[in-house]
Amino acid sequence: MNFINGITILLIYQLAGEITALLLRIPVPGPVLGMIMLFFTLVARRRSAQSLELASNSLLSHLALLFVPAGVGIIVHFERIVEEWFPLTVALLASTVITMIATAAIMLGSIRLLAHGDSRDE
Repeated sequence: MNFINGITILLIYQLAGEITALLLRIPVPGPVLGMIMLFFTLVARRRSAQSLELASNSLLSHLALLFVPAGVGIIVHFERIVEEWFPLTVALLASTVITMIATAAIMLGSIRLLAHGDSRDE
């Protein structure tokens, strides 16, 4: 029963995200907004329900299955990928470099912020 409660919580947040995206006409997928709402709820509560942990761990244990549709899409559109390999490669490389730079900047900023906070405690 706990698993069903956890899945219900996840689906409620997904629905809330979908409704928010539709009402506010935000160009962000509803499930992403729902995940952000769930994140802020968990941060505010400082803990998660056991049913939510059980459902999340169960879904994560089957995460590989969620990549099957992407793999099928690649095979179905293989000719198009072959035709447009250069723009795809440039986009993948650029997004990887941007992500690495952003991650490094956030990490350095976090380290500086935490170091600044530690020096005030003394």
